[in-house]
Amino acid sequence: MNAWEVNFDGLPGLTHHYAGLSFGNEASTRNQFQVSNPQRAAKQGLLKMKALADTGFKQGIIPPQARPNVSVLRQLGFDGSDEQVVAKVAAQAPQLLSAASSASSMWVANAATVAPSADTLDGRVHLTVANLNNKFHRATEAPTTEALLRAIFADENRFAVHRALPPVAMFGDEGAANHNRLGGDYGQPGLQLFVYGRDERLETQPQRYPARQTLAASEAVARLNQVNPNQLLFAQQNPAVIDQGVFHNDVIAVSNRQVLFCHQQAFVNQPALMTELARRVPGFVPIEVPTARVTVADAVATYLFNSQLLSKPDGSMLVVLPAECEANPRVWRYLNELLERDNPINELKVFDLRESMANGGGPACLRLRVVLTDAEYRAVNPAVLMNDTLFATLNDWVDRYYRDRLTQSDLADPQLLREGREALDRLTQILQLGSVYDFQQ
Repeated sequence: MNAWEVNFDGLPGLTHHYAGLSFGNEASTRNQFQVSNPQRAAKQGLLKMKALADTGFKQGIIPPQARPNVSVLRQLGFDGSDEQVVAKVAAQAPQLLSAASSASSMWVANAATVAPSADTLDGRVHLTVANLNNKFHRATEAPTTEALLRAIFADENRFAVHRALPPVAMFGDEGAANHNRLGGDYGQPGLQLFVYGRDERLETQPQRYPARQTLAASEAVARLNQVNPNQLLFAQQNPAVIDQGVFHNDVIAVSNRQVLFCHQQAFVNQPALMTELARRVPGFVPIEVPTARVTVADAVATYLFNSQLLSKPDGSMLVVLPAECEANPRVWRYLNELLERDNPINELKVFDLRESMANGGGPACLRLRVVLTDAEYRAVNPAVLMNDTLFATLNDWVDRYYRDRLTQSDLADPQLLREGREALDRLTQILQLGSVYDFQQ
């Protein structure tokens, strides 16, 4: 059965700014209060999507969420008109306005965890929305994420979209950023590797930064997604690397088909995990980067592993990388040596994603991978699939609505609220999404 991995990229929103909201994400903290450029962020993302689509990879888009999130500010006791709510929060609790204005939904690797139909008991594609309850600015995303996914994957005969897990610490779920799928052809059954950072029964925990993904959450997501129990494996992320800024597994490992590209220190008891993967994944190819060549600090600074590993028609693989990898001599030297070795990777493609990277999100953060058969692909909302017309339309839309400079103080501007709502109203028409935003209800 023909099947492909389709990458649905998140589009940075109109309130993209640097607020340092994500403790444990070192780029987010380091760039707090810097001036952002939302227009450039959106165009950098669109250029990556279009370039990959032009190369032959199937590519879709997931739109940004409405920000500031006035409804959550009302929940916190601020009243009046929407403009008055924003003004009151800006005056009394600017950190809450920043959180309610975060454009973090652009990192759709955290939107959901996906199980292809080849792996599920009912033969449908399953998507479980992540609750992201570890961070307030992200925990508010789940309802709109669910509405967007239902608008994109609307055919219930082929797709099942599940609501997020209960938003409590026990079930902390960060989505596909802590999930890998390994195997052969995309249309064949694969092994789903869930990676967790925290299990209440374990003594070994990070000491500096929080472990966001729990084992209980991963197990629940696997049940909701109806993953065949024979195609499941759970592994613990190394707490020592979480404490070095590896807040999600996709900052230290990336997989595609039979290849797992990861750092030497990515997992607890990594040699045993590699042995188990070799036993269960035919033709398994581990590419473990030694600490002596690339330190964890280098991996975090460049997002070497927050890359996309994509299969080309001949079976070889392309690595999509942020420009920071090319700028680091040690990382770039290692990558070029990797091309000369006996493994499927034979091409590197670098993109400028500095606006996203400065807030702690690289190429892999920006995309949600969804394996689809021919029939499933045809059932996706076609208006969200990248092509020449959509690319031109969205660039014009960005030019019309996005600002090229934004600071935290700008979030109080009532005109920004109006601009955002007008822009998203138009975007829902372009992408044929229907009513998916709170302000339209």
